[in-house]
Amino acid sequence: MISVHEYGATVRLEDGALAAVPATELAAHRPAFTASYRRRTPLDLELDRSARHPVAYLSRERVAPPEPPPALVDPAFEARIGAYLKATEEWAPPDRPAPAERHFIRKKRRAAVFEARTKAT
Repeated sequence: MISVHEYGATVRLEDGALAAVPATELAAHRPAFTASYRRRTPLDLELDRSARHPVAYLSRERVAPPEPPPALVDPAFEARIGAYLKATEEWAPPDRPAPAERHFIRKKRRAAVFEARTKAT
């Protein structure tokens, strides 16, 4: 794989020749092409040499299923964070607002300063 762009891709064949991958083929299989480009791994391609320049298509029997999306929730990590926050509650002084409230109060005051700067006088 030499390049992947909006209008298709360019691949170098085993014999050293270049072939174009049409934009429609790239749109249908972009994850496979970009993964191959990043990892520098070869793809199993079918060539169409009937045109002036060779055109490459991903081999239909080798099309891999898409990778599952990453897990955005980790219950074990969430439990550890919750336990840590519970353990640190006792550190907060009892006569002052909770740390999160103090944080948001400071942020509101600072935002007010910036809003005052942007208002035309």
